Amino acid sequence: MDIKLFDTTLRDGNQARGLSFSLEDKLAIARLLDAFGIHYIEGGWPNPTNQLDVDFFRRAREMEWVNARITCFGSTRRPGKSAADDPGLKHLLDAGCPVVTIFGKSWDLHVDHVLRVDRQENIAMIRDTCEFLKKAGREVVYDAEHFFDGYKANPEYALATLRAAAEGGADWLVLCETNGGMALSWELEEIVRTVGQEIPGVRLGIHAHNDTGTAVANSLAAVRAGALQVQGTINGIGERCGNANLVTILANLQLKMGQAVVPDLSALRQLSFSVWEIANLSPDIRAPYVGDAAFAHKGGMHIDGVVKVARSFEHVDPSVVGNERELIVSDQGGGALIVSRLVELVPDLDKKDPRVAEILGEIKEMESAGWHFEVAEASFHLLAAKRLGLFDAPFQVTHYRVTEEMGAVDTEATVRVKVGSETAHTAAFGEGPVGALDAALRKAVVRFFPELGAVRLTDYKVRVLEGASGTGSRVRVWVESTDGTRTWATTGVSANIIEASWLALVDSLHYALFRRRPKGQ
Repeated sequence: MDIKLFDTTLRDGNQARGLSFSLEDKLAIARLLDAFGIHYIEGGWPNPTNQLDVDFFRRAREMEWVNARITCFGSTRRPGKSAADDPGLKHLLDAGCPVVTIFGKSWDLHVDHVLRVDRQENIAMIRDTCEFLKKAGREVVYDAEHFFDGYKANPEYALATLRAAAEGGADWLVLCETNGGMALSWELEEIVRTVGQEIPGVRLGIHAHNDTGTAVANSLAAVRAGALQVQGTINGIGERCGNANLVTILANLQLKMGQAVVPDLSALRQLSFSVWEIANLSPDIRAPYVGDAAFAHKGGMHIDGVVKVARSFEHVDPSVVGNERELIVSDQGGGALIVSRLVELVPDLDKKDPRVAEILGEIKEMESAGWHFEVAEASFHLLAAKRLGLFDAPFQVTHYRVTEEMGAVDTEATVRVKVGSETAHTAAFGEGPVGALDAALRKAVVRFFPELGAVRLTDYKVRVLEGASGTGSRVRVWVESTDGTRTWATTGVSANIIEASWLALVDSLHYALFRRRPKGQ
C-alpha cells in the first residue's frame, strides 16, 4: 500500500472556533508540512470574496515545494450552467494549483433540501466538473460530502454520485464523514470495503470528523478497507469537535500498521507544537505521541518498571516521535524515581539508601500540604540536595517587608540578607508586592554573587488550593526563571500569597547558585 497524507489544516482546520490564520501563518504552516513530508496541502478556497486564499495561492506559485502538491478547494459547477462557464471553476484554474479538490453532494437529503436540484442534475454536475478539470490538466480529488450518511440512507444514489466522479476522470474518490457521526469504526470499514468492490479500479480516500471521538480510528479502519489517501489536520483542529488528527494518524500508520508514510517521524512533536504556536493555541498535553504527558510516568510501580525496562510501560520509544520520557516527582512516586532524578548529583545512589526514603517521605508530606514538584524540578533538586548534604544555602534572608499604599503606582519592598558575617539591607520598587520583593532580593544578593545579575523572572502563576477557608485558603505559587542559558521552575506554598511567592523566589536564586557549583561539590 502507498498511503498518501492529505493535510487540510489551512482550509478545514481554519474553520475551527476561535482560530483565524493570517497569510503568513498559512505560508509558514505549509512550509512546515512540506519539509515534514506531507503529500498534499490544501491551501483554501480561492475566489474573489476570499482574498487571503487568493493571495496564498499566488505566493505558493512562487515557492519551491519539495514533498507536497499544493491543492485548492471548491465546489461542483452550479446547477444549469456548463462547467466551462462556471466562474467558480475558473477561479480554481486561475489559482494555478496542480491539484484541485472538488466537493459534491452524495446524500439525497442534501440534494433535495439543501442544494434543491434534481438528483440527476446533481450527478451531471459532479461528472461535468471532474471532466472539465481533468481536461485542464489537473489532478482531481473528489470529496464526496456526507457520503456515509448518504450511503446509509440511499446506497444506490450515493454510489451513483461516486460513479459520476469516476466517469469524469477523478483521480481520487474521498469518502467524507462530514457530520462526524460514524461512531462505529467497523461499520465505516465495511462501507469503504463495499465501495471498493462496487467501483473497482479507483483510488479511495477518507475524510473524517471527530464528533464522536472516533475520527482517528475511523481513518485507520478506512485504510484497512483499502483507502489510500487519508485527510486530516495537524492536531485535529477544525470545525465543531475537530477533524481527524493527522499527527496521531500518521504515527499509527507508520508505527502500528507498518506503512512508511513519511521519511522521519522524529520531527513529529516539533511539527505539532509549531502549528499550536502559529495558531496561538495551547498544546494538548495529553495528545498521543507528542503531548507533554504522552510519556510521563507518575505511579511508583510504573516508574520502577520503566527505569528497569522502558518498553514495560511505553508502547514506543519517545525519541522516535521527537518526544521525551518524564518521570514525575509526586507523592505517588517511589525510590526508583528519586534515584533516577538524582543520577546527575549522585551517580551511584541506591534506592535502598535510607536518605532516599527520607526524601520520598518529605515529598509526600509536602505534597499533601499542597506543594507540587511535578512542574517545579528546581525546588525538588534543592530539597534533595540539602538532604544529601550537597547544598547549604549560600545566603539567608533575615527580614523582608512590603509596603503597599492606596493609590500608589509602585510597591516598596525592603530585604535584609546575610552572607557569612556580612549583611546587606536593600529597598526597591516594583509593580506589585512580588515584583518589588524580587527586585529588592536581587539587589541585595548581586553584591555577593554577581552572576545572579543574569537571572530574571520569566513567568509567575498562582493557584488557590482546594479548601473551605475562603480568602484564608492556602495558595501555591509557581515561578519560572532563566539566566539566558537555562530555564528552571520553583514553587512555594502558604496561606499568605506573598510568603508563597517569597519561598519560590528564594529557591530560584538558590538553585541558580547550586547549578553553578563546581562538579563534585
